[in-house]
Amino acid sequence: MVDADQTFVIVGGGLAGAKAAETLRAEGFTGRVILICDERDHPYERPPLSKGYLLGKEERDSVFVHEPAWYARHDIELHLGQTVDRIDRAARTVRFGDDGTIVRYDKLLLVTGAEPRRLDIPGTDLAGVHHLRRLAHAERLKGVLAALGRDNGHLVIAGAGWIGLEVAAAARTYGAEVTVIEHGPTPLHGVLGPELGNVFAQLHQEHGVRFRFGVRLTEIVGQDGMVLAARTDDGEEHPAHDVLAAIGAAPRTGLAEAAGLEIADREHGGGIVVDERLRTSDPNVYAAGDVASFPHTLFGTRLRVEHWANALNGGPAAARSMLGGEAAYDRVPYFFSDQYDLGMEYSGWAPAGSYDEVVIRGDAGRREFIAFWLKEGRVLAGMNVNVWDVTEPIQKLIVSGAVVDTDALADPRVPLGSLGA
Repeated sequence: MVDADQTFVIVGGGLAGAKAAETLRAEGFTGRVILICDERDHPYERPPLSKGYLLGKEERDSVFVHEPAWYARHDIELHLGQTVDRIDRAARTVRFGDDGTIVRYDKLLLVTGAEPRRLDIPGTDLAGVHHLRRLAHAERLKGVLAALGRDNGHLVIAGAGWIGLEVAAAARTYGAEVTVIEHGPTPLHGVLGPELGNVFAQLHQEHGVRFRFGVRLTEIVGQDGMVLAARTDDGEEHPAHDVLAAIGAAPRTGLAEAAGLEIADREHGGGIVVDERLRTSDPNVYAAGDVASFPHTLFGTRLRVEHWANALNGGPAAARSMLGGEAAYDRVPYFFSDQYDLGMEYSGWAPAGSYDEVVIRGDAGRREFIAFWLKEGRVLAGMNVNVWDVTEPIQKLIVSGAVVDTDALADPRVPLGSLGA
């Protein structure tokens, strides 16, 4: 039983932090809950920033995890626009960076998230260079895309990952000209491999996106502080009024490192090392969401997952562990994407080199199919494209670890639920 006089501090005001606070109250914790957010906006969800909100299909208020009054109603002490610059593990305190306020904790949860990786090239200080991570970024980019569409302007995107492709789709929907610079041979090559990366290349090419594969940006050229063009290492110069850097995100581990907490190596995502209950190397400090590197027994390795579902589920899992729960955090990784008329969901984990076969069920040419990545006949991951209500059977196949008949797996007439039983 947790003492009602205890104080639990949550550093990080994204989805994971807000859901952790919600779970503490739902599970009956009556002590102080302090939620510290370095943004001035209330905690919000990030997927709409590159999807519905960016496209103008969703209102700004729709992105927030809770209505503003919810926090006071549930006795959550919410500190917006505040940073934490020091953790004293011996004293069990955190210090606010703005005014030096010291807050003592009994349990501490770090959900500090990730930040966009920066382009290390000349010209990144120009006014038309953008990143997309925060609500303020999306608000600015939304206006930029609308203006580019009105004026037949050009957007160059560095990186053909999920954010780059979703923004490309939004930009084309507004009417902007789009060029995507990607050093890999296909979009999403590290996630989907060449077999499925080409599906997304063809989708965007059909909508007028120009790709330049196998090259990198070397310079953003400007005049009077504004972007004029983007140069690549093959000597080409691409017209640009704006540039989006979408080359991935890095976990925000600085606070944890300074406090002496263990950090994973790059192979395991470089996040804060936690155990199966999301405890760090300090038993009174927990971590979840984008910043945590956790052991996944199903895949036999340590993972750091940057997607929405990990924040949605990881925050509550950490909260339950803080309350003394013993359950391991072993959710199957899941994410989704919407681009033009293509909707997809991906479950599992199958990075390049981990699988030996890809099986397609359905019609990849029509973009109505399910793709499975297998190793020695066992399903590691599945992606459904414009095929719905199959996430549960896909995840059951992954969790079962059963060897499946690949002919049956590829046959839409065979119910997924009958495989791997």
